[in-house]
Amino acid sequence: MTDSHAAAPERRRSAAGRQRGSGNSPHLFLEFDREEWEELAESTPLPLSAEELEQIRGLGERIDLEEVQTVYLPLSRLLNLYTTGTQQMWDAQREFLRSTSRKVPFILAVSGSVAVGKSTTARLLQTLLQRWPGTPKVDLVTTDGFLYPNAVLEERGLLDRKGFPESYDRRALLQFVGEVKAGRAEVAAPLYSHLVYDVIPDQKQVVSSPDILIIEGLNVLQHGMTRAGKVPPIFLSDFFDFSVYVDAKEAIIKKWYIERFMALRETAFTDPNSFFKHFTKLTESAAVQTASGIWDSINGPNLIENILPTRARARLILTKGEDHQVERIRLRRI
Repeated sequence: MTDSHAAAPERRRSAAGRQRGSGNSPHLFLEFDREEWEELAESTPLPLSAEELEQIRGLGERIDLEEVQTVYLPLSRLLNLYTTGTQQMWDAQREFLRSTSRKVPFILAVSGSVAVGKSTTARLLQTLLQRWPGTPKVDLVTTDGFLYPNAVLEERGLLDRKGFPESYDRRALLQFVGEVKAGRAEVAAPLYSHLVYDVIPDQKQVVSSPDILIIEGLNVLQHGMTRAGKVPPIFLSDFFDFSVYVDAKEAIIKKWYIERFMALRETAFTDPNSFFKHFTKLTESAAVQTASGIWDSINGPNLIENILPTRARARLILTKGEDHQVERIRLRRI
């Protein structure tokens, strides 16, 4: 993939001239509709096939190549420009310090609610960014592996609050990202299995000097209080070079969650090893009620109390409509 800067100046001015301040934060964000945003990709070719997109797309996600062309290709171009600029800044600092330290990976965070499509967004950006010159090695780590094991959560009375900030080993997550950002050659992250709904003992994902590291998770933009109730001196987001928040109205996300739950009932939940196999015995109406109850008692409160308040901290917000399409894009001015 190559970035073309030869687009007609008239077209470039047209896109820039239609940027609007966000209604909620008029001085903080620039707002774009789909047409305005798509123009910013300029003449960048789409380096993705329908077959590859099918492998990337999550269960229940309705994303096609047109959506990739309109929303995610311009975003990948912007991220490529940010990555190049950030690396040049670090190169200048190394020259100033006469340092021979390793290159510093660009770290991208992807956040949002359960069932909003952040995992698909992270995988899609990984694939697109790998095809830009200069960033062939793009690793993706989810924060699920940094959840405490179920045995620890049960011991602490937190099993029903899985996904809430206190259910994560935030110190281990902070140490992992800090070591990656410091340029350590190899850093290991724990692995999580959605099949057995638990961290996999003695299995790790090793991150080896990536050009870009994508961190995807519910709570990556939170400051996170310590167990003693104090604000930590360093936040996870201090290590991020760019962050994306995938957004939608809560009622829409709840609907998507229930639809995904019902689809999983016919697929992954049927596996004998699945933690959720008992849900396959429910009637359809009972399954809908169960999924709705899980949302209302766990995922919904976590969204409102912990995840949604971090939205304005993101560098870019992708807001989806009921059809899963991104309807507007907000980019922080500062």
